Formats: sequence, structure tokens, C-alpha cells
Amino acid sequence: MTRWFEDINEGEVFPLGDHTFTRDAIIAYAKIYDPQYLHIDPEAAKLGPFGGLVASGAQTAMVGQRLMVDALFAEADRLRAAGQEPGVGGPSPGGEKIEFKAPVRPGDTLTYSLTTLGKRVSNSIPGWGVLSNEITAINQQGELVYRAVFASFLKLRGA
Repeated sequence: MTRWFEDINEGEVFPLGDHTFTRDAIIAYAKIYDPQYLHIDPEAAKLGPFGGLVASGAQTAMVGQRLMVDALFAEADRLRAAGQEPGVGGPSPGGEKIEFKAPVRPGDTLTYSLTTLGKRVSNSIPGWGVLSNEITAINQQGELVYRAVFASFLKLRGA
């Protein structure tokens, strides 16, 4: 987050944006990172569990990660333009859950969002808080296709 720990509210939803998965992008990503037939071979994928080509779960997650970083940087730029100092974010110490609820097919447009599920002051790093966040992706039919819960550090104001 690009705001200070104290300014984040539990339950707050931060829109991250949309992404349309094309056939060519699905295949190109999978050829490098997840070369399974259901991601790289449209004909063979017809015989697979989804009846056609689908995006790799890793691609679905990484698109969300990119949209999140871009949205947070844009928010920091907006705060600076308004004469405010953005907060200082830190790394993620890990995740609790990742779910791929439905396949992502060529032509699907996913809408990603980030929700703060909880927050606490860090026990191990003075001056920092820990957020519990959820990132979700909803397809154009309103169906949840991806969900991940992870933690992230965010600096306390004045620390």
C-alpha cells in the first residue's frame, strides 16, 4: 500500500484494474513458464479437463501482481501530486492461501481487486505494521476465478 499503516482500514477494497487474456499471450507465457499442453496446444487442450486452452494459474496470479504494483505506484504519484507524502511499503513475508476457482480462457477479461482483511503492528520489526490482504480476480460473467491471501509490511507514520 502507498498509504501509511494508520490510514488503512480493514475491509477496504482497492481496485487494481482489468486485464484481457489473449490466446497468443497465454501460449507465449506458458511456453516459457508452464509448458503444459493445456496452456500451449489448443488442439490437445480440447481433450484436457477444461475442454480447451486455458491460462496458467501462475500467469493469472502474476498479472494480478503486476496490476497491484502499477496501481499502488499510481496512487503514490497521485498523493505526491496532491502535496501528500505516500506511505512506505515493504515486502511480503508470505501467503496463506492461493485458489484457482475457475479456468481463465482466451478472451476472458478479469477485474482484479485488493482487500485489506486485517492489520496489526509487527512484533518483530519496530515501526512497521503487517497487513493481511486478499487479491481477487472476477471474470466478465462475475465469476470468481482467482483468490490469494497474503501478508505485507507497511511502515507506521513517523517511524
